[in-house]
Amino acid sequence: MENKMLIQQAIKAREFAYTPYSHFKVGAALLSKNGKVYLGCNIENAGYTPSNCAERTAFFKAVSEGVTEFEKIAIVAGKEEIETYTAPCGVCRQVMMEFCKPEEFKVIMAKSPEDYKEMTLAELLPLGFGPDDLA
Repeated sequence: MENKMLIQQAIKAREFAYTPYSHFKVGAALLSKNGKVYLGCNIENAGYTPSNCAERTAFFKAVSEGVTEFEKIAIVAGKEEIETYTAPCGVCRQVMMEFCKPEEFKVIMAKSPEDYKEMTLAELLPLGFGPDDLA
């Protein structure tokens, strides 16, 4: 799937973000190796700790349906408008390490379908800890 199309899906997912506290809406579109796209949005909670990021929402939706191989994820975020590139938090990067090959998995941080940065998970999480470390 073309990056622009994946970013458009992330923008769509952002519309469902539940952010009554931070008002910082995040949308993610995760492309699995089988070609299916899983959307996620951030979901806040008054207790803060039970909140969930858009990226993890997308991963957990996919894994809950038996899908564990992924190619790339597009992420968009912002309070009112999408104005900056937003990288995944450390917890989301760790979830990505669980299911993705760091040198191959692409993370697309976008302002729009035409304006984005793409990095590998290895670039975003050098010396990451994953399943191979426990083998």
